[in-house]
Parts: sequence; C-alpha cells; structure tokens
Amino acid sequence: MLTHVLFLFLGLVLLVKGADWLVSGGSATARRLRMSELAIGLTIVAFGTSAPELVVNVIAASDGLPAIVYGNIIGSNNFNLFVILGLAGIISPLAVQRSTVWAEIPISLLAILVLAVLSGTLHLGGIDVLSRTDALIMLLLFAGFLVYVARSLKAAPGDEGEVGPLKSWTWTIGLTAAGLAGLILGGRLVVDHAVSMATTLGVSKEVIGLTIVAAGTSLPELATSMVAAVRRNTDIAIGNVVGSNIFNVLLIMPISAMVRPISYDPVFLRDMVWCAAGTLFLFGAMFLGKRQVLQRWQAAGLVMAYVLYTAMLIG
Repeated sequence: MLTHVLFLFLGLVLLVKGADWLVSGGSATARRLRMSELAIGLTIVAFGTSAPELVVNVIAASDGLPAIVYGNIIGSNNFNLFVILGLAGIISPLAVQRSTVWAEIPISLLAILVLAVLSGTLHLGGIDVLSRTDALIMLLLFAGFLVYVARSLKAAPGDEGEVGPLKSWTWTIGLTAAGLAGLILGGRLVVDHAVSMATTLGVSKEVIGLTIVAAGTSLPELATSMVAAVRRNTDIAIGNVVGSNIFNVLLIMPISAMVRPISYDPVFLRDMVWCAAGTLFLFGAMFLGKRQVLQRWQAAGLVMAYVLYTAMLIG
C-alpha cells in the first residue's frame, strides 16, 4: 500500500513538473518565433495547466478505464470550482469581468450539460457511452469557444511586451522534451497506482478518480490561482478556473473518447449535478451583495460545500 502511495505521489510530482517544463520550453520556443505574450498565455500556458488531465485521461482511455476518465474530468472541475476558486476568493475577493459573468460562466455550465446529454444521462442517445461522434460534437463546440476567444482578443488587443534574452534552441528543445517525458511517465504512474490503491483499499475507481486523481491533476490550476489571488490579479484567478473547466469538458474529454469510446456509469450524474449547481451558485453570486464580485463568505461557502461533497463520496 505504501509503495502505491509513494509512486502515486511521484507520478503527481512528475505531472506538475512536466507541465511546468513544457510551458517554459514552449514559451521559449514561442518567443523565438516572436509570438506575443498574450498569444503564449492563451495557448501554451492554457495547455500546460490542462496537460496533466489530458495525459492521465488518454492513458486511462487507452487502458479501458472509463471510471478514471470520467472521475478525473468531473472531479477536476469540481475541485477547481469549489476548492481552488473558494480558496482564492478567501485570500482576496474576486472581481469578475462582465464577459466572464455573461459568457464564460454560462459556457462552462453549457459544457457540463452537453456532457450529461451526450453521455446518455438523459437517454437522448439510448446508449450510455461517449462515442467518437459525441466527441466530434464537443470538439466543434470547443472550436466555437475558440472563435469567441479570438473575437474577444480583437476587441481588446494585447501588448506585445518586451522580449528578453532568448534561450538557446538546445535548452528550449531539451526542456520541452523533458516536460513531455515527465507528463507521460507521471501520467502512467498516476493511472497504474491509483487503480492499485482502489483495489487494495476496496474503494471504487470512481471515488479514486473523483478525489485523489482529480485533485492531483488540478495542482497547476491551484498554484496559478493562488499566486494570482495573492497578487490581486483576480481576472487570472477566476479566468483560470472557468477556462480550465471549459477546456476539460469540451477538449480533453472528447480527445479521450477519440482514443476509445468511453462507457458511462450513471453514478457520475450526481457529480455532474454538483458541478452544475456550483456553476449556477457562482453565477448567482455575481448579483448578491457587491455586484460582479465573489466575496469571502461566498468563497467560504464553496469550500464548505466541497467538504460536504467529499464526505458524501467517502460515506
């Protein structure tokens, strides 16, 4: 048992460091290609924080472990929403842009509803499986989201910023390769030892995926939002969470289904309801008290809700 815990921890460390190295190497490459800081942030950094979920899910899908696939994505979204956003809001009240209130938050709610429908929860498809056709629909929705983001950038163009000393190509390629290797090895360790822990403890793979794996793959988002909250960069703190939840459902989940169609267990409806309810609470909080601000008491409510949710899972 201790061996599984240690290797699971090692896998999570490799996932986080691999994502960090991939972002650093990718950003250095982008600067050599004269991409703007804004473009780097919206592409490489965004991918880097979602890379652990992607790698774990692709491995789990290829191994035929649908409980880990669904548990990781839905669990990560719940961890992002209730824990990361809650802790960030306790550190500093989070002022939210109008576009986030009226566009990104509703899109994240739509994403989880689409996943529920396509998975078969509402039995519109008749079969409880996320097929490659379903995945294509989700990817098309993600493409629409990217179009929205691109138009938003045109409305508020970013500053190119100054380019500092460029790293050598050897350093850049080496760090990028190390990041990819760390992600792949870390993802394999996490999946293998999470499944072994579930078997040893007599706990379902669903619970392991929704808790330990989900929290571990969300560590990059946790670090990003905590630093942003301390520095009072509230747009980054809340945008990171909402954006990551959209990425997880509309990009990572369909990629996983493209690898292998994913059988759906209706038990995950409970967890998707929690995700939808948390998103609705976040939207409603924008109109309670100080307008378009997630206040500390509301953020504390999110954290307490997650404690209740976790107790329900374990119980």
